[in-house]
Amino acid sequence: MPSGSGSRGRRPRRAGERAAPRVILLMSSSSSGEEGDWEEEEEESEGSSEGRRRHGGGEARVSATEGKASASGGESDGPNLPSCPICMLAWTADGAHRVSCIPCGHVYGRYCLERWLLQCGKKKAPCPQCGKRYKENNIINLYVPEIAVPNNDLETQVLLLREKNESLEKQQAKLLEEIKEHKRQIMLQQNVMYDTSLKRQKRTEWISDGVADAEPIASLEDIDHRNHCSFVLQNEFLVDGARVMGIDASSQTILTSGRGPGVGAEHILTKISMFARQGMQKIDLPPDTKAIRDICILPRGHAAFASLGRKLSLFSMATNNVVLQYNLPAPGWSCSGDHTSSTYIYTGLQNGMLLVFDIRQTLAPLHCMLGLSTHPVHTIHSIVDGNGSRKVFSASSIGPCIWDVDGGEDRPNLLSGMENQGICISLACAPPSSDLLVASYRPKVELPDDNATPQAITPQSQAPTGSGKLGRHTLLRRTTTTSFAKDQTCSGNVSDLRMSKSAIIPCGGNQHLFAYGDESLYGVRTWRLPSFQTYTDLRPHRQPILDLRFAESSTGERYLGCLSVEKLQIFTVR
Repeated sequence: MPSGSGSRGRRPRRAGERAAPRVILLMSSSSSGEEGDWEEEEEESEGSSEGRRRHGGGEARVSATEGKASASGGESDGPNLPSCPICMLAWTADGAHRVSCIPCGHVYGRYCLERWLLQCGKKKAPCPQCGKRYKENNIINLYVPEIAVPNNDLETQVLLLREKNESLEKQQAKLLEEIKEHKRQIMLQQNVMYDTSLKRQKRTEWISDGVADAEPIASLEDIDHRNHCSFVLQNEFLVDGARVMGIDASSQTILTSGRGPGVGAEHILTKISMFARQGMQKIDLPPDTKAIRDICILPRGHAAFASLGRKLSLFSMATNNVVLQYNLPAPGWSCSGDHTSSTYIYTGLQNGMLLVFDIRQTLAPLHCMLGLSTHPVHTIHSIVDGNGSRKVFSASSIGPCIWDVDGGEDRPNLLSGMENQGICISLACAPPSSDLLVASYRPKVELPDDNATPQAITPQSQAPTGSGKLGRHTLLRRTTTTSFAKDQTCSGNVSDLRMSKSAIIPCGGNQHLFAYGDESLYGVRTWRLPSFQTYTDLRPHRQPILDLRFAESSTGERYLGCLSVEKLQIFTVR
């Protein structure tokens, strides 16, 4: 047989000999010896069956035992990994126990082959599997980038864990839905309990007044049969962080705005269908919009909102996009449409200015009017006076003002008798004629005079129950086209921080109600006008009322919405 050739015949494997594992590798090889060593190995392998019997089994196992600690220093990686037939440990791609082979083709860890040579005590040693001899310079290093065999058990565990994770995620989503529904049921139960308590209270009042046979109030209605006006709760929505709202009565749609969930989140709009419990759409705003201070509903499916990002934005209810945006000289605090024109928009600024825009002119405002102070204009109402002229009522902390937006005057006029009344925090009117106004005040904070003689200070009256301050609501009646006179006044619990919203609601028989978010109730209280006799308290929230809106459609549907940071309520006014 030719020496140094790869075509030499293979000896049949004897019984008891272990076959070498088959390893398919893409590799390059290098040898530390010359090809001529194969001939010398062939000669010395003749008649060496006795040597194989003497060296092939037990001594190889002894070297494997000794080599486990010194070569790898670790434990077996398991039966599924490729391993050295001597030490039964996994091969490595480099290092002392790197994968190597000898001329016969069997593969071992290099350290085990070198250790086997030392134990045999000769320059040559037989292969532990086939008995063919090799020398140290016959050991060939095999170069592989990585040695890995898929572990079927591990893959099965990964699949099982993945399925378990998906199952847990589904269970979590189901639990969250159940928690949400449970909160809604608790809210409904609280409403029923409140209705029952209110019904008992009113029956007690009627009995004390001699009206023993009064008709009971329905569980979802607060009714006064003398004025034929009722508030029917149509829907409640759980909201997160909303602070301002607008009601489109014609399309039965509500817009709310607040900061989105998460730290540093941008402010968003939420579009809500009044009578669809799942009808909420989150709408992202342009990044420079910042917090929205006021929302007004315009004709032809549009809404406008003023924001602290010095923007007045026109929003399309059909496409849910901002279609027009004006840059303002100061942060916007309030806005209103015009009852006589669908293209005019008014906005009040933080510096006390009032701007008039025509959406057909997209470059700049039509008029820029200075206020009586530099305090924010927090409320705006557009009205038409008896002569058909356009006017705007506004409120800032100094009190209610009237503006001639047709250009007759450059600055507003404070309504007569409203000087030094306190801090005006809200203004309600009954459009479009606005013969009635209600201005809400909280007391000023009087700073002590260091030069004054110390005197006994009478403590300020506090709100009857807990939160807020004891403020007052003042009714103003129109006397002439441009003048109003102060009428009745009543006390109420008002916010000591916020500029609140209020509303005047028309009822049958030329009667009106005044609605305000009472701080002590965390709910809406209504009074009859002009007497300010308490009418009814609507269902309370767990947080103060942040916004309150009354809206009427062209077909006569009327709605009252009240918003807290956690909940939105919609009442039908009948």
